[in-house]
Amino acid sequence: MAEVKYNEDNIKSLDWKEHIRLRPGMYIGKLGDGSHIDDGIYILVKEVIDNCIDEYVMGHGKKIELKIEDGRVSVRDFGRGIPLGKVVDCVSKMNTGGKYDSKAFKKSVGLNGVGTKAVNALSSYFLVQAFREGQTKRAEFTRGVLDAESKIKKAEGTNGTLVEFEPDNTIFKNYKYRSDFVENQLWNYAYLNAGLRINFNNKSIYSKNGLLDLLEKKTNPEHLRYPIIHLIGDDIEIALTHGQQYGEEYYSFVNGQNTTQGGTHLQAFREAIVSTVRNHFGKSFDSKDIHASIIGAVSIRVEEPVFESQTKTKLGSLTIGPDGPTVKSFILDFLKNNLDNFLHQNKEAADALLKRIQQSERERKEIAGIKTLANQRAKKANIHNKKLRDCRLHLTDKEKKTALEDRMGTTIFITEGDSASGSITKARDVQKQAVFSLRGKPLNCYGMSKKIVYQNEELNLLQHALDIEDGINNLRYARVVIATDADVDGMHIRLLLLTFFLQFFPDLVRQRHLYILNTPLFRVRDKSKTFYCYDSKEKQAAIAALRGKPEITRFKGLGEISPSEFGGFIGEDIRLDQVLLQESTSIEDILGYYMGKNTPQRQKFIINNLKYEIDELDEELAVVDIKDEDSELSPKVSTADIMAEKGIG
Repeated sequence: MAEVKYNEDNIKSLDWKEHIRLRPGMYIGKLGDGSHIDDGIYILVKEVIDNCIDEYVMGHGKKIELKIEDGRVSVRDFGRGIPLGKVVDCVSKMNTGGKYDSKAFKKSVGLNGVGTKAVNALSSYFLVQAFREGQTKRAEFTRGVLDAESKIKKAEGTNGTLVEFEPDNTIFKNYKYRSDFVENQLWNYAYLNAGLRINFNNKSIYSKNGLLDLLEKKTNPEHLRYPIIHLIGDDIEIALTHGQQYGEEYYSFVNGQNTTQGGTHLQAFREAIVSTVRNHFGKSFDSKDIHASIIGAVSIRVEEPVFESQTKTKLGSLTIGPDGPTVKSFILDFLKNNLDNFLHQNKEAADALLKRIQQSERERKEIAGIKTLANQRAKKANIHNKKLRDCRLHLTDKEKKTALEDRMGTTIFITEGDSASGSITKARDVQKQAVFSLRGKPLNCYGMSKKIVYQNEELNLLQHALDIEDGINNLRYARVVIATDADVDGMHIRLLLLTFFLQFFPDLVRQRHLYILNTPLFRVRDKSKTFYCYDSKEKQAAIAALRGKPEITRFKGLGEISPSEFGGFIGEDIRLDQVLLQESTSIEDILGYYMGKNTPQRQKFIINNLKYEIDELDEELAVVDIKDEDSELSPKVSTADIMAEKGIG
């Protein structure tokens, strides 16, 4: 082997924009195309909005205007505006910004001054314009390179800053902003900054009561054990209640930033609740019984916060400030005084809380015996040989912390039947991809207690394979992917699995671990080229592209796709739909609607969604007879296949 030279020529120095463009994941996390809520294009918006929020927190500007149209983002705040002589430097020079002066931004979201520089470097067009005291200055960039810079001149208008940008489509390929994802981000800003008004594409987003409004929007009052407790102090705000669902539901924030992965403040909040409740009732309740079915939100302000990444999804700070108390003692002292006082003054709420804890205690003890037997059965079943084709790489502690952020962890495919699991098993990446095979359709567990998870062999083995028996902290895979056939039975299995996870492990969905695998419905090919099509529109485009008499195959099930083909569908170009709960989604309501008794409302929904245009169906049937009978390729698609695709049986 030839010796690789290593000398001065191998040492490279990159300027700020080159480094950001070479390693964008270090600055904005996952790139993506906008189909996932944590894709990079949303982080770009967040970085600009964060600066506007910092101005509001410091008492400057009560309104933010955001427009997204044809991929271009425009953000205008009405704060103090960037000092005009530093407009260019603030968006194009590293280690430059006002947040290094903690007197000006004592409790800012970001302190490293990287955010807008990353947006600038990763945008094909970037504009910044500052307005201050009747004067303005603007600058325009292309991928971080300054194109035009105006002189300071007079201008009418309110103080503030305007930023416009278009994400670079050579980095964010085929990107598209989803307005519901953006709106979800903005509502969190509104809840954390009561009184701030955000106008998004002419829609007003506003919260008067902060975290109280957040929990009211996230919950159904009919499912709560007691009215939401809302407490506000200096640099801290909490909202708290208990529902009827399994699992715990938390929303945590630091300096107006939604810390989706929690951190020291969320852990302190959970511990403080347990300590306060035990002291109030004078009982040593198990912490699991206090946490069961809890719905809570916590927001704190921290001087010079330390986050575990540039995307600021997890707080690492141990203290409130350089000279302040620890995060743990700060939150504990607040709850010890304020939550305890509230429970003393609101006996009905205290009694309802006590009953909820006692109910959880009874259920836990009832399951204890069954749980032991179920664990023994799972061990005896030798799950890792019969049900689970495991991968070689498991998440280390560090990878567990970052899995949601970079999506580079392991994946498990949950499928049904030997043929489907066999195809995936042969095609998978054995280092990172595991396969769990179901035997038949899983049980419809809607409305059942968690006892059924241990009594039903398939569900018990599934929770053991995922290692979520005691919650998702020990989840063995970053992505849990439901992989079923694209037919009626496959859709039914998918629905039953969604019901299982939403009913008993809702945190798996809330923390964005659950996905649906998309596989192609059609293969369109001739002797020169092959297209894999995921819907009828793609199929028609493929037929037009071939301009001949291609063979069309309708894949009825995963087992019909050869392992060599399957490898392309679960590799780098894998198509996954992330299962997300919308702002107003109530798990109890949605499960009751789809999995409960056949109500008139659901009947009406089914009838309304079974209406098809005759012309559309005729167009589909017209492509049946386009195969050359003498072709050496496989048989043509049948009319039955077309009907099956339409859901008409």
